[in-house]
Order: sequence, then C-alpha cells, then structure tokens
Amino acid sequence: MDMTRVLPDECMSLIISFTSPRDACRMALVSRALRSVADSDAVWQVFLPCDYKEIISKSLSSPSLLSLPKKDLYFSLCHRSILFDDGTTSFRLEKENGKKCYMLGARALSIKWADTPDYWSWISLPESRFSEVPKLKKVWRLDVKGRIELKTLSYRTNYSAYLVFKIVRDRYGFRHTPVEFRVIINEGTASGEVRSVILDPPPNVPQQAKERGDGWLEIEMGEFLNEGGDDTRVEFYLRGVHDNQPKRGLIIEGIELRPKDNRTIQNSKFDSVFLDCTTGILRFTVSLFPSSFASHRMHRHLAFTMRAWEGNSRLIGYKDLALLKS
Repeated sequence: MDMTRVLPDECMSLIISFTSPRDACRMALVSRALRSVADSDAVWQVFLPCDYKEIISKSLSSPSLLSLPKKDLYFSLCHRSILFDDGTTSFRLEKENGKKCYMLGARALSIKWADTPDYWSWISLPESRFSEVPKLKKVWRLDVKGRIELKTLSYRTNYSAYLVFKIVRDRYGFRHTPVEFRVIINEGTASGEVRSVILDPPPNVPQQAKERGDGWLEIEMGEFLNEGGDDTRVEFYLRGVHDNQPKRGLIIEGIELRPKDNRTIQNSKFDSVFLDCTTGILRFTVSLFPSSFASHRMHRHLAFTMRAWEGNSRLIGYKDLALLKS
C-alpha cells in the first residue's frame, strides 16, 4: 500500500516530524508526492527551536529570515550565524539535529583589565564574526569569565564549551606556563573539573588546540549536560596558573557552546507502527520527551489510530497513555 496515497498530508507531516532533519531530507528523495510533505513548513517548524522567532527578532541584520520557508530557514541558521545582544553573541543551529549553538563573543565575557589600554587592545579582524576582539598586550594575571542560562540552550543535550582564540608571533608566557579551564553549573553548588592546558606548546609537544575552518584555533574547556532548570546557569573560567609570569599575544574570539559530538537525548521516538491492510487501520505509538519535562526526567507516551481507505483518511483515535519516568 502506498502510504502517500492513503494518508493525508497532515498525518504524513506528523509522522515525519517525529524523525530528524536528516531523515526528512532522505524522505524527500523517495518520491515527488512524499517530497512535498517532507519539505513542508509543518515538518520543519518542529525541527526549529521553539523560540526561533524571538532569537531572530533580536538579531542585527536577519529579521527577513522569518519570511523564508521553514526548511530554508533551518539550513540558513545552520550555515550562517546570526548576531544579537548588540553584536556580542552569535547563534546557529547544529545541522544534524537542530540543537542550538552559541558563541559568547569577547564583549559578552568578563575579561580582567580588558578596557585598560596598557593591558589589552581592541582590534578588528576580517576573520572574526564580531566587530572587535581583544588582543593581549601584557598582563601577569589572566582572568576570563563567561556565563549563560541553561534555559537558553537546547534541553536534554550534552554540551562542550570551547575557547576560540589566536596566538600572535610576538607572544610569550604561554609556551611553558599552563592555563586552567573550569566549567561550573551554578557556582557554589558544584566545584567543576579543572583542566590544565598549554595554549602554545613547544614544537615537540602535541598541540591540544585544533584548527577551525574559520581561521581560528579552539580548545575544549569542559562539558556539561543541560537537563533544564529555569534559574540555572553555566559558567566558564579561563585563568592563568602563575600570576608572576607575564603574558602577551593572546587574541580571544569568544567561548563557543555546541553539542558534544552530536550526542543528544532524543526528544521523541517511535515505539511501534502497525498497518492493517484489510481494514485500513494504522496504529502507531510515540514517546515524547518535551522540554517542560526535562528537569523531572519524565516522558509522555501517546497512541494514534487512523483509518485509511481509497485515498481518504481520518484520525479515529488518540490516547494519552501515560506520563512515565524516563
């Protein structure tokens, strides 16, 4: 039985929306009839963050994005970051799963003595997404902090934080002296793992930082699981280990937050699908993990029943089976 003939577009859209952006793109290649459903706004609206309109409306130059079809909007946000908060923060989507990625630019961070010209200078670089970045002239005590509310990020997602930076030629103080990274959920409630790294290792020592495709280096500061919480925030620290060692030549683009190796917790999944070709009855059950249940580790179990015959279909049953503990 050709499912595209017996099921209405609304039902097919619902089913496809329980999959993933990758699966929806694959389904669009199956047939012309399925393509119109798989590419529809009804499907891709689900893959976008629930607050995407608010995020875009705060951006500096991208309000016209809201007029795009939802699939085009999705991939535009995957391939091009948008700036907001006076150009100090950038936002994009992870292509594989639609999870939120943020970069806190240097102006969104707290950098000790950042506005003291003897210690730091603010410069413009063509490879930066931000209008200005700080270049370290000379300090003994390196101290950089950042924070973001967990409700801003995607729920049920394991994130990594990365320092995005450059080291100029006339640098010193970073080759043999480590710096410390720490990522903390709600300062005072957890100590956070401390990572000690060399930003500018000698030639015979493996490089811990990795080159990015945008002309910058990045190094992982730590990771955290976002399980929700309205008043919870995550904080990031970069500190010099030895305050008596002068340092020079560090340029900071920002701190980027993105899903760890695409590892996320499913927001929905099919438990079973059954089609009785004799009666035209389609039954399928779905487990949902909505963000409102994230902090309680709960999920909702739903069952749908549809009758399909001769190109006509209608929903004849819907049951909220249970609210279960994940």
